[in-house]
Amino acid sequence: MTECAEENCAERAAVRLHVPWDTDRDVCVAHARALVQRDGVVAEPLPGHEAEWP
Repeated sequence: MTECAEENCAERAAVRLHVPWDTDRDVCVAHARALVQRDGVVAEPLPGHEAEWP
């Protein structure tokens, strides 16, 4: 199980964010929903977590 890459978050990572101005990172669904609102950020569910990310 991979933890969310965001600081102070112990949730399980379920989404990989492709961030054009930074490195890609694996985050939990809650952080993905917030961060994907930024221009250029693309979210991709991690294998086995497709049902968690609509």
